[in-house]
Amino acid sequence: MLSPVAFRSLSSARSSLRLAALRAPRTTPLLPLRPLSSASTRQSFAPLSPLGVDAALEAASNSVSTPRVKIFDEFALTDRVALISGANRGLGLEMALAFCEAGARVTYCLDLPAAPSAEWRASADFVARLGNGSRLEYVRADVRDQAALWRIGEDIAAREGRMDVCVANAGVARGHTDCLEYPAEQFEGVLDINTNGVLYTAQAAGRQMARFGTPGSIILIASMSGSITNKNHAWVSYNTSKSAVLQMARSMACELGPKRIRVNSLSPGYIYTTLTAATLDKQPEMLAKWSAQNPLGRLGRPDELRGVVTWLASDASSYCTGSDIRVDGGHTSW
Repeated sequence: MLSPVAFRSLSSARSSLRLAALRAPRTTPLLPLRPLSSASTRQSFAPLSPLGVDAALEAASNSVSTPRVKIFDEFALTDRVALISGANRGLGLEMALAFCEAGARVTYCLDLPAAPSAEWRASADFVARLGNGSRLEYVRADVRDQAALWRIGEDIAAREGRMDVCVANAGVARGHTDCLEYPAEQFEGVLDINTNGVLYTAQAAGRQMARFGTPGSIILIASMSGSITNKNHAWVSYNTSKSAVLQMARSMACELGPKRIRVNSLSPGYIYTTLTAATLDKQPEMLAKWSAQNPLGRLGRPDELRGVVTWLASDASSYCTGSDIRVDGGHTSW
């Protein structure tokens, strides 16, 4: 590994060479667009190289009149295989649809019902009509069953020959119970889905990513840095489960980084979904209260997670791991 001083010297030298190349007469060929040491070559290589300034220098060197736009290729999920839990409807289904639009070969949607919802069937038909070769597949699964999830991951990888993306999205929220009176069974039930189920889902996909040895992206769904409140109460089981997910993502990122598997958490704010509707429809005053708790003054839409989750799944976020990405309208800024 290069020392900080050597790295700065290398960067300065490369910048000087680039500047000299640009100032040289057009008849003088530009210097090779590669780092100055084998260590740098290994560290800086990107599948779509050259990108950015390197692409501009190469175009100048080769007198390319119409350079190729690559930014959209960086966000593309062409031929990727994805697995998303809790994807029968709501945020999970939105993410699955986004992946297919980005070119994923197939997105497997795991959820508890024996048959998919009308929303899922409409989305699957929509994907089929995109004409880009993508498809949605529905698989009944209970995220509390570790062995079953591992088998599902193995079956998918055997069928598709790869595993690239995982979103552990399945979760539940229960009505408030005083923290001093919270029943063990209720508390354990929430953690069994929101925490254990997230780990088991990540394991199911991560084991196959490691098996195939290709870069992978695992995204764990948390919530506003693990916090949600209702009136004067904090939902102790939900908050505990989601806070655990935040640390789970960081710990898994550290352990799986050497295997080229990135792990990040995504923390949505107050978004109107089937889950939050259970509270908002019964307590209309909460809509105004929750909306007032962020600078944008409104709840989020499920489709407003499409961009960020696609970014996390794609090569565009290739240096992002162990991070928590908040999409909360600025809620945690106050």
